[in-house]
Amino acid sequence: VQLVESGGDSVPAGGSLRLTCVASGSSFGAYAIGWFREAPGKEREGLVCSSSNGKIAYYTESVKGRFTMSTDNVKNTVYLQMDDLKSEDTARYYCAAVPRWCYSSYGAFDSWGQGTQVFVSS
Repeated sequence: VQLVESGGDSVPAGGSLRLTCVASGSSFGAYAIGWFREAPGKEREGLVCSSSNGKIAYYTESVKGRFTMSTDNVKNTVYLQMDDLKSEDTARYYCAAVPRWCYSSYGAFDSWGQGTQVFVSS
């Protein structure tokens, strides 16, 4: 499966963004899709993931209540709605896919998009 992210931008603290990840090439419904981010000098971290059965799991406490993942199976698209953005959310955001089930480790995901940059100014 091929993935393409979009929606990254520069916003002030407290603002919102919606990131989009469009999947193509394989049966979208057979994959778990996760959102990750990587900030300069930091390890890539898992944020949230939707398994092939639609179950969503959050992996980072700091985004719970602020970030919401949703899926449109007709459009083969997943979204990450990010509200109340903070300067520490500045990072490059990626979506990734793995067959069926979610994993918290980014190493388990075998298809990645190119990422989209988010910058939050304080």
